[in-house]
Amino acid sequence: MKHPLLKLSFVALCATPCAAMASFPEKEMTMTVNYGPGSNTDVAARIIASAMEKDLGKSIVVDNRAGALGTMAVSWLAKQAPDPYRLGVVTYATQAISPHLMNVSYTLNDFDWVCGFGRYLYGVAVRSDSPHKTIDELVAAAKNDKGISFGGASTPNLIALLELGRVTGSKFIQVPYNSGAEVRAALLGGHIEAMVQNPGDIVPYVANGQMRMLASASPMRWPMAPEVPTLKEAGYPVEVDSWIGLGLRAGAPAEAVKRLESACLNGLKDAEVLERFSTIGINPTGLTGDQYRDALKSGYDTMGAAIKAANIPRISN
Repeated sequence: MKHPLLKLSFVALCATPCAAMASFPEKEMTMTVNYGPGSNTDVAARIIASAMEKDLGKSIVVDNRAGALGTMAVSWLAKQAPDPYRLGVVTYATQAISPHLMNVSYTLNDFDWVCGFGRYLYGVAVRSDSPHKTIDELVAAAKNDKGISFGGASTPNLIALLELGRVTGSKFIQVPYNSGAEVRAALLGGHIEAMVQNPGDIVPYVANGQMRMLASASPMRWPMAPEVPTLKEAGYPVEVDSWIGLGLRAGAPAEAVKRLESACLNGLKDAEVLERFSTIGINPTGLTGDQYRDALKSGYDTMGAAIKAANIPRISN
């Protein structure tokens, strides 16, 4: 029989951390976003952060750390001490695609996964005064010696036209930027000829007559632009899919991770949150931390095989 004092000592040791997690969170939190202010990812992160604040009863401060096609902030997060008060946006692109194309200092196992909360849409757009009025005309123009310059702020955006160039024998020349807002400004300013971006960077500018959308690079047509075909429907075997979710440096208390997961998924039940996501063209899709991890792992394997088959060159960084 165990000595009663030994049992009491064990209970005493457990009581403090158990009680602390039961009251989590007790202070303000931060959410690192891996793209710049105004980007589609930034706006989506701020929407889910606001929803989580209501559930958790504490504020979440967004910290933008753009750079290296979205991998800089993820690398930074992976180097921090485990801390449930330090969340980070970790996108599908940075986990499933970028490691095959550039040097990164993290792996899937460096994080505790909180949730997946959205699915991106991608589209090919040009300025409204562009001579290229269809995706076929853009591809034809990219076959000349000069090629077509395009901008992208993350690897899925880049892959769409690089792969289109490969399957058609045309030349699309990548110009990297830190955010969708920068890419949009570059296109409207005439510094690049095309871009692959999300609805928030395209739909309002099609509506005001500044841009023309040529194709959806996603597996599906856009709900807000149903008349525009996908690249596959246009006859090109190219599509890009990607997700957005939250992670923490591995080693955070499991109870805190579960509490954050609950707040994230509860936020996606709010009609106002769903409406705000629809305005920026992100499909709000809730995944538990385990489901998001599985999606990233599966995506890493799938995208690795696809990138190798397509012989897409590594990006210097």
